[in-house]
Amino acid sequence: MKRILVLGAGMVAGAHVQYLLEQPGFHVTVATRTVEKAEKIVGDHPRGQTRALDLTDDRALEAAIAEHDLSVSLLPFAYHPIVAQHCVGHGRHMVTTSYVKDEMAALDGAARRAGVILLNEIGVDPGIDHMTAMRVINEVKRRGGRVVSFTSWCGGLPAPEVNDNPFGYKFSWSPRGVLLAGKNPALYMHGGRKVLVAGEELFQHRWDVPVDIEGTTIMLEGYPNRNSLPYMATYGIGGAAHMFRGTLRNRGWCRIMSKVLELGYLGEEERNDLTDKTYADFTAELVGAATNFARGPSTSDTGASTTGADKTADAIGTGSAADVRALVGQKLNLDADSSELLAMEWLGLFDNDPLPISQGAPVDVLTARMLERMSYQSQERDMLVLKHEFVAEYGDFKEKITSTMIDFGVPGGFSSMNRTVGLPAAIGARMILEGRVHATGVQVPVVPEIYEPVLAELERLGIHFHEIWERLE
Repeated sequence: MKRILVLGAGMVAGAHVQYLLEQPGFHVTVATRTVEKAEKIVGDHPRGQTRALDLTDDRALEAAIAEHDLSVSLLPFAYHPIVAQHCVGHGRHMVTTSYVKDEMAALDGAARRAGVILLNEIGVDPGIDHMTAMRVINEVKRRGGRVVSFTSWCGGLPAPEVNDNPFGYKFSWSPRGVLLAGKNPALYMHGGRKVLVAGEELFQHRWDVPVDIEGTTIMLEGYPNRNSLPYMATYGIGGAAHMFRGTLRNRGWCRIMSKVLELGYLGEEERNDLTDKTYADFTAELVGAATNFARGPSTSDTGASTTGADKTADAIGTGSAADVRALVGQKLNLDADSSELLAMEWLGLFDNDPLPISQGAPVDVLTARMLERMSYQSQERDMLVLKHEFVAEYGDFKEKITSTMIDFGVPGGFSSMNRTVGLPAAIGARMILEGRVHATGVQVPVVPEIYEPVLAELERLGIHFHEIWERLE
């Protein structure tokens, strides 16, 4: 019986653990600080168990890793190198869905000497995006061509019928991670030249991206995703003139979030003075205004509308939520009826509701509010969109290839994000323990021995990919 340790019981653990428990030769332990979450995932399965584990107790973490044949880290990325070090030290394999950071890459030699694999980036983005890209790129090479342009878009979104808030978004994975990704700088190749985008300018670099969803073409918007350039070497397309990896959202997200960022709500500076403050207080402080607005009823309580420049102007100085709304509009140079202000108002950032936390950073305050108002209900579907666009050159002609995956969550069941992140990692873990992966060291799933069987298994599980190959005259 092979023993698997799953570290973390968050929003993408369910399908992952269920798949592993379905394999007859595996015993699965889910370890997390909040055991109740793990118990809901494992249930009463005879080959599953839960364990309370405090990650600050390094000895307990090491002991748990040593007791298992393979560890899957579904923890925040900062913990992956710690888990990996213990895995290497005890000759145990490891799987994560996160990007390879420098600390992880530095363990490659030690992992090879220990004869273990540290398989990273095997979720959806990164993960399925790598595997579907490599399948096309290797087929182009087999046909005697080379990829001269590669563009990849990926995003987790509400299904069209539940896209019902001004942000066009609901949370299906780590909310803090989603928000902080909006500050990442980006680098990509366009027309043979490198394009660097500063983190504070990320949302200004956006493009319309048409995607066919259930028979209807929907216009989404996309913006750059981190550093695309290392993947030219990873994918073996070093001579490409265009290399771009981007994030997809519904239209309006970038415009609204750029103002949220400008306001300071993505700040990471910890504060311990949030007790007895309201959202109106906190937002006013971010603007730089005086605190301690009078605790009048919020607009959401009274139903009063503060849209329109005349009403906002009349409300200045009354101590109402409209004061803060007007101050934010002035600070961000927004019209009183702008979609950005309306979205912040809908979220309740101007209301006199008390903050739900007593300490934390601005991004934690925003995360709490967004989770309250932008979470999926039990019968709502989420959606995962992945779209690759290639141009291949064969000497006397070119070819355009489009590879698309549209996947939906199951109402009342696992979300698409849960499945598309968790299942590739589970399949990878299964393959390693079955002896079907022979590579060692720090790896990502870009070699056929990994991506071909993983993609085939995902197809069997209902996660489908559609490719179109078109000759260009």
